Amino acid sequence: MMEDSYVEWLVKRKDPVYAIPVKILMVIISAFSVLMALQKIWGVLLMLAAFAATYFVFINLSIEFEYLYADGGLRIDRIMGKARRKKIFDCDKADVQFVAPSDSYMLKDYEPSNIKILDCTSGQKNGKVYAFICQKGSESRKVLFEPNEKMINAMRRAYLRKMVV
Repeated sequence: MMEDSYVEWLVKRKDPVYAIPVKILMVIISAFSVLMALQKIWGVLLMLAAFAATYFVFINLSIEFEYLYADGGLRIDRIMGKARRKKIFDCDKADVQFVAPSDSYMLKDYEPSNIKILDCTSGQKNGKVYAFICQKGSESRKVLFEPNEKMINAMRRAYLRKMVV
């Protein structure tokens, strides 16, 4: 049963509406800066700045979330540009308050007024979004995420009375 207590799942965030025009604009600015670099000495600095800005725009518009469920705890990493990884959420089994579909009426009983909401979903309309409520000390967090069936089943076994499917 070891495979049941460890589940990984990767969700790619849908690109925002403005992603394609911004990418096109950055490529045009980079091409213009190359022409400036050929004509003026300060154009080289402009070209380097444009290339750096283009790189960061492309990296930051491509985001994936990796969910790692292990032994009752949930960890979520944000992966930018398929290269840089940053831990954005970590919760142990003892800190879990409640897990349910995000549209469940039962969540209201577990949401204090000062709860922080973290959206780790793909942004797709057809995604099955769950809310994971965790409390560490005085800080409460509501994490919106899209687990697969294997992760839902593993959570259901671990959380018994703390989960609604």
